[in-house]
Amino acid sequence: MTMPQYNEAGVAEGLPQKARYAPGVRIFHWIVAVLVLAVWPLGMVISFIAEDHKTVFYVLHESFGFLVLWIMLARLALKLLRGTPDRELMPVWQERIADTVHGLLYAALIAMPIFGFLATNAFGFPLKLFGVLPIWSPVGKNDDLAVIFMTVHQTLGWTILVLFLLHIAGVLHHHVIRRDTTLYRMT
Repeated sequence: MTMPQYNEAGVAEGLPQKARYAPGVRIFHWIVAVLVLAVWPLGMVISFIAEDHKTVFYVLHESFGFLVLWIMLARLALKLLRGTPDRELMPVWQERIADTVHGLLYAALIAMPIFGFLATNAFGFPLKLFGVLPIWSPVGKNDDLAVIFMTVHQTLGWTILVLFLLHIAGVLHHHVIRRDTTLYRMT
């Protein structure tokens, strides 16, 4: 394990490159974070938007959500290829919680856009990425499937919110309370 760099107050200040995630993994992490912080609220407010403006919200929500899927797949591939840097020593139970939250976040961030995409198509609205590029779907209009897909999509949305809050709580615990280098692995 690479020794962290601490300042005179004993606060971790950063890590050498070899102790951090690969640059591509870090970039994809922050792109997905920004996209999720845009996509999730867009999806939540659509039902409150006036009918003549809903289409724009749907196009943005669906298009950015579709990008989340592909960026998450690329991020997962990069992480598998490049590995994970050593982390700060912590109790085994905390490692298990961190691993579980991260694993569930990856799974949910991949599954959610898939189910949203399938629901959109099953409702009879094929995806056109940003209103321009048509995306082929294996699912045609099917109201019964649409309801199932949308239920899973919405459930995953709330699941991602809970996992996101747990993830942020872990980040704050490490950065503010423990004052260790965990956050620097991803920055």
